[in-house]
Amino acid sequence: MSARHPIISVTGSSGAGTTSVRNTFEQIFRREDVSAVYIEGDAFHALDRNAMRMAMAEEPTLSHFAPRANLLPELEEVFRTYGESGVGRTRHYVHDAADAQAYAAEPGTFTAWEDFPPGSDLLFYEGLHGCVVDDNVDMARYADLKIGVVPVINLEWIQKLHRDRSFRGYSTEAVTDVILRRMPDYVQTICPQFTWTDINFQRVPTVDTSNPFIARWIPTADESMVVIRFKDPKGIDFSYLISMIQGSFMSRANSIVIPGGKLDIAMQLILTPIIMQLVERKRRLA
Repeated sequence: MSARHPIISVTGSSGAGTTSVRNTFEQIFRREDVSAVYIEGDAFHALDRNAMRMAMAEEPTLSHFAPRANLLPELEEVFRTYGESGVGRTRHYVHDAADAQAYAAEPGTFTAWEDFPPGSDLLFYEGLHGCVVDDNVDMARYADLKIGVVPVINLEWIQKLHRDRSFRGYSTEAVTDVILRRMPDYVQTICPQFTWTDINFQRVPTVDTSNPFIARWIPTADESMVVIRFKDPKGIDFSYLISMIQGSFMSRANSIVIPGGKLDIAMQLILTPIIMQLVERKRRLA
């Protein structure tokens, strides 16, 4: 970790809500005049869409959750070099026609690698592998603030089924096959990362999600609660948070439960002072 060049890592599985969390961070960065450089996790996939399809045809259990399907040593190196000197590089994965127009590249391909612009205050990573620790890499040791974002698994499946059927044209059977293919990597690679995170946000529905494969709607924020777990609760003013977030309560000595609709304000209250501590420490040392 580096006081001069802090790194924030947001880790969650596909469809877990990490993009919404990124939007909250961006609001804080704009309001507090923090200059951030960004890494999207899928920029470090090892294969483009066509190559991945061919690889999965040969190895049916392969998924993007798997370390071997990603450039994790290269991502770790970017974390290391940014922490040491504030430099690094990334690229973009082109998802769809809108991305293709923005980046002048075909959907399913990558843009060229580009260096980070100089003078940033911090690096922000959002993706699947920001806290992987295994025999080959140790991502967690480089991040100064590690955030986990994960819904309970039935809700995660509902979100994926809804997104892939509505926006990508997949059948329920095709999405189910993807879920089954990912399960070993979900258990072995995704779940262990939440052991290393400093703060976890876990969304829990308060409506019946017992069969996610027939659910017609994604439970709304008002039909959910969010469990916020702090790895080290020392210094967290739980009394203040409970007074500021209506309907919240402590469930354990290191955990607070909030109504789902209060997630944004909770993140603003919790994360703003932590981010400013990182940035102010960096600026004092500059």
